[in-house]
Amino acid sequence: MQGAVSVSPAQIPELLLGLATVRPVFLWGAPGIGKSSLVREFAESLGLECVSLVGTQLAPEDLIGVPQLTPEGRSRFCPPEQIARDEPYCLFLDELNAATPDVQKAFYSLILDRRIGSYELPPGSIVIGAGNRATDGALARPMASALVNRMVHVHLRASAADWLRWAAGAGIHPWVIDYVTDRPDHLWSAPPKTEEPFSTPRAWHMLSDALHSFGPTLDEETLKVLAYGLLTPQHAIAFCGYAKIVRNAYGLEAILKGDARWPHRLEDRDLLYYLADAFRGRLVKDLPASKEHASGAQRQTAFRAKSLLVQLAEISVEVAQTVIADGADGNPVLPSWFLIEAARDMPRLVEARR
Repeated sequence: MQGAVSVSPAQIPELLLGLATVRPVFLWGAPGIGKSSLVREFAESLGLECVSLVGTQLAPEDLIGVPQLTPEGRSRFCPPEQIARDEPYCLFLDELNAATPDVQKAFYSLILDRRIGSYELPPGSIVIGAGNRATDGALARPMASALVNRMVHVHLRASAADWLRWAAGAGIHPWVIDYVTDRPDHLWSAPPKTEEPFSTPRAWHMLSDALHSFGPTLDEETLKVLAYGLLTPQHAIAFCGYAKIVRNAYGLEAILKGDARWPHRLEDRDLLYYLADAFRGRLVKDLPASKEHASGAQRQTAFRAKSLLVQLAEISVEVAQTVIADGADGNPVLPSWFLIEAARDMPRLVEARR
């Protein structure tokens, strides 16, 4: 299921307060963006225990219970202790749409009527479901229309601003906070078609835990193992480059001012990629869309940038191309006037360096 309207994590508590207290809610979202954590935090804010049932780990009898013979010679189903409680609580149905059709059917009365057999949820209890979308490459089965129609559907998106506000008080490693602050677009990436790591808020949290665990003695090779084992390759190489900058005080500013050169050693290629990406971001930020609106300082920046592109191409044409490459939509990221000037002046600048 795809939602025409999505919400950020910061909007979830208020939405759930108005919705979940009167009707069951289903949270849709990509893996690793914090659906489960948000539900647990919301339940805690209401003073309710959060009881999680994972759809992929259940059989119908886990919900309906087992039959018991009464003294009258009749049978009745005894719901499991995990569900049958005397005090109100938050029933969290995680990965609900990944459950088998029989398990989904068993949830019907629990979701709509708040009862299983003769047991009814205590007044004040809330029911919240969550799951991934089929487009995320995760295990997701189609939900019957009867089940879909029993819940209010809310679509969650990742938000770097929300995550960074949370991370500031959650003990997230400073490298991770600073990196995501600089590159908020790297917080989340769409799940790939193949079986490989991809960047999510959960993956960055795991990387932070690993950085804390290894401490300041963490070597570059181990850092690569951690980054490539949790993030997309593009984000991993950029993060490793950022870590080198932090450790060696090797920044883009020094290159822009002419106080330092592009790193040229083969073992510093991750650092080169990161600096080139930062260089591209700086040009996008500093250069105006129209040359007529460029100030003297901005024209000087453009002139210096063309020279730096030549120096970068001498080390790696591939890396230099990433600076001037088009965006994901096929449109130029850098101003057209700068790209035209760069193409025109490159031969002259190359000749001047010989």
